[in-house]
Amino acid sequence: MNKNSIRIRSIRDMHRMLGIAEPQHPLVSVINFRDIRDATADFTQGCSLDFYMIAIKKDFKGKIRYGQSYYDFDEGVMSFIAPGQVCYEERNDRPAAGSSLLFHADLIRGYALDKGIKQFEFFSYAINEALYLSKKEERTVEGIFRNIRREYEAPLDRFSQNVMVSQIEVLLHHCDRFYNRQFMSRKPAGNELLVKLDTLLDTHFNNHTTIGLPTVKELADALHVSPSYLSDMLRAYTGQNTQQHIHHKLIEKAKQILSSSNLTIAEIAYQLGFEHPQSFSKIFKRKTNVSPLEFRQSFN
Repeated sequence: MNKNSIRIRSIRDMHRMLGIAEPQHPLVSVINFRDIRDATADFTQGCSLDFYMIAIKKDFKGKIRYGQSYYDFDEGVMSFIAPGQVCYEERNDRPAAGSSLLFHADLIRGYALDKGIKQFEFFSYAINEALYLSKKEERTVEGIFRNIRREYEAPLDRFSQNVMVSQIEVLLHHCDRFYNRQFMSRKPAGNELLVKLDTLLDTHFNNHTTIGLPTVKELADALHVSPSYLSDMLRAYTGQNTQQHIHHKLIEKAKQILSSSNLTIAEIAYQLGFEHPQSFSKIFKRKTNVSPLEFRQSFN
């Protein structure tokens, strides 16, 4: 990710860069590409999002670089981007038709989907092919997009978020089925090193007896590469160095535990490898601007 790359921190920022009206909900939005008229953003230098984006692109003949690989589509397909991943437009072209669903990870925090979303491999860098849809599949996806939009455009009540999260989960299961159909006879291509790194980090944070965060050198040694090579690879794929990537994975795991368990802050800190709970609270607040307790209370 070069110095001219854009980091888009909120769905509101994305709407502003695309020159469209402010979103009606801070954590979820469906954008129709035909509504984009006065976009100011230039994504040819790369961009990373702090939220998920699922897009159906039509009447688009171009290429999107995802990490260091290219999506191999020209028109009428879906693409998937997870928070922190970097993508590039080959030219500053926009699809003439289609739509995209944007949703922040905090929308699904505390739901089963929060933990389960990792099972959907199309969000992984291990996949560098877009999803080609039949007309029937396209209608299915667009129908779910409309359901989500209809829900947040209506007066919000205590059921609204449940309905929207359920619709997103149904959408992902449909896409999983479509991908299985498409790639039945093909192995996913991708960067094995990044996949192995994330597996190491997931194993570490799920090992409740490990003390201390993994160091950059430990991870590099386990992957049989130098620390500088590992950080260079990560910057190209995620826009973060190795230490930042470790912290990103740590915070996501912490949020998951805080929103889905009754463990004390100290117990969570020890579970994540911190010898002193204060150290965990300090890094959590530095990365999120709220304390672990404040984050948990936001779900009550």
